[in-house]
Amino acid sequence: MKHMGNAKKTLRIVLLGWVTLLLFSTTVHAQLTDQTQTPNVAGRGIALSLEQQIGDGQGDISTPNTSHYIIKRDPARAIRRGRQIFQRKFTQAQGQGPRTNDGIGGAIGDADNIATNAGLGAGLADSCAQCHGLPRGSAGFGGDVVTRPDGRNAPHLFGLGLQEQLADEITKDLRSIRDQAVSKAAASQTNVTRRLVSKRIRFGRITAHPDGTVDTSRVEGVDPDLRVRPFFAQGGTISMREFIVGAFSAEMGMQSPDPCLVTASNGGLCVTPSGMVLDGSKDNIEAPPVTTAAEDGDNDGVVNEIDPAIVDFMEFYLLNYFKPGTGKQNQETRRGLQHMKKIGCTQCHQQNLEIEIDRRVADVNTVFNPKQGHFNRLFATAETRFVPVDDGDPLPQLVPEGKSFLVRNIFTDFKRHDLGPNFHEINYDGTPQMEFVTEPLWGVGSTAPYGHDGRSINLMEVILRHGGEARESRNRFNRLPRRHKSEIIAFLESLILFPPDSTASTLNPGDPATIGFPQFGHGSINLGELFQTPGPE
Repeated sequence: MKHMGNAKKTLRIVLLGWVTLLLFSTTVHAQLTDQTQTPNVAGRGIALSLEQQIGDGQGDISTPNTSHYIIKRDPARAIRRGRQIFQRKFTQAQGQGPRTNDGIGGAIGDADNIATNAGLGAGLADSCAQCHGLPRGSAGFGGDVVTRPDGRNAPHLFGLGLQEQLADEITKDLRSIRDQAVSKAAASQTNVTRRLVSKRIRFGRITAHPDGTVDTSRVEGVDPDLRVRPFFAQGGTISMREFIVGAFSAEMGMQSPDPCLVTASNGGLCVTPSGMVLDGSKDNIEAPPVTTAAEDGDNDGVVNEIDPAIVDFMEFYLLNYFKPGTGKQNQETRRGLQHMKKIGCTQCHQQNLEIEIDRRVADVNTVFNPKQGHFNRLFATAETRFVPVDDGDPLPQLVPEGKSFLVRNIFTDFKRHDLGPNFHEINYDGTPQMEFVTEPLWGVGSTAPYGHDGRSINLMEVILRHGGEARESRNRFNRLPRRHKSEIIAFLESLILFPPDSTASTLNPGDPATIGFPQFGHGSINLGELFQTPGPE
């Protein structure tokens, strides 16, 4: 009987431990409900209401409880808030829906049909994570929409801020070369031809004439305006901010009167809280769907559906979002990378690119580590990339260091290429879409099926699908011995995505002694460890 009493006591302790873990666990799924709307014993969901996340709006860097203040003085909290907005399940009362014109377009030739308004082919989601939610809890992949007749696989968003920065720096380099050529042509009264090269990537050449005009007929892989557009498969959008505001409207039926995009789309200059310069005098910036908080763009009776402060947090979150990880490396994967280089894959899929001035405030490096990693044997090392600036406020500004950063294993050149008819798609206006931006390969080991349309079921098939400008590299791949092909596949499979809330890190390494391990105590990339102010998020 004494032993039975001890057993019952032990059981009570174990049950108490499980209940405690259920109440206080911070594990996050791809989509999250709002605890103020869906209270639950497990304590799962977002702690703050949407109104609390908006706070006192955009404000400024001296006004607490505003997006500009939190981004500058408590950046980890700003990133976490952006992440929870990304995962939030919006409600109809908050303005979610309807689809763009309820998915009904005009007849062929009308001004508003699916050929001119791709939003008519978008789905209706209630959360960003509904299309970008795999692996669990990440800003990953997983959705599909029919913005082209052949459909479009929603890509993962890991490393999105790094892609925006690289594309913007390349654009500045190319335009600087053009402007210098124009100046020299005017001064010398002769034609001046210059190669367009940035970060060792060749974009053809331009010829400037003495009268100030520029021959762009030999420009390669980018529009004549020399703006690199890294977002969407065909290279359609400049910035994450345009992408965010556009997706809220097209995919969720929620409009934002973002003043930054209003200014830039009307030819003005705006610098976003994340440091992206949008200059309407140089680029065609996408206008937001509404221009004032009082405008009901979709006639659902709800106005100011996405406060600009929400856009600020989302943009800052994606700027700093984790880059993909690297799985187990061995002789097989190392040989695979060398084979890729030899057969010419890395002429377009360039492995490493350097950012000159990094606007992020943190970096997370995730690698195979069976000793410290619990789920997936991955472990993440987080480092801050900011410096404190004391301006007299109780909280110092934590501003980006602005140092250079080598982006490893991205494998892209940000150029458009024609990969032959196997990749061509048809647009709704009947024209063929023949060129697509080189897809970054990081994360490719986790994102089957492949191709912008999801037609290729595995890595071998998508490699064999290459033609056009990549035909010679594909033929060289075909001539490789079977073992060498397998080594290339093994390397590509090691470029992986990961679930942040199930990946142990220096911010939360986990503890195998935790009751219920590994369901609990497995560790996570816990940004709460970096908060500068107390309180839930």
